[in-house]
Amino acid sequence: MARAATTADTFNAVAEPRRREILDALAGGERPVNELVRVLGLAQPQVSKHLRVLREVGAVNVRNEGRRRLYRVNGQALKPIHDWVTSYERMWSERFDELDVVLAELKRKEQGDGNDD
Repeated sequence: MARAATTADTFNAVAEPRRREILDALAGGERPVNELVRVLGLAQPQVSKHLRVLREVGAVNVRNEGRRRLYRVNGQALKPIHDWVTSYERMWSERFDELDVVLAELKRKEQGDGNDD
């Protein structure tokens, strides 16, 4: 089965580690490209390339302020990823709760065994 184009799907776009770093850097608010270059330690063309992909899938928005272009995260575009991960988060929380019960029972039994000596 052919893989979806990186620029057509938010999931594929954010699968790339550098793009996630950019999203993390933008989580605190708007930033121009040159600041992202400085923060991430990447070359400007690399940052611009990744920003283009993130823009194309809607994960970041850009606005012009004079000669600068300021980028910011578009949380609405990332919501499908959040929703998908949330279902797994619920499942794992339930499993960890069950594990806590088992561990508490084992600890109770262990303490009971220690008192018999």
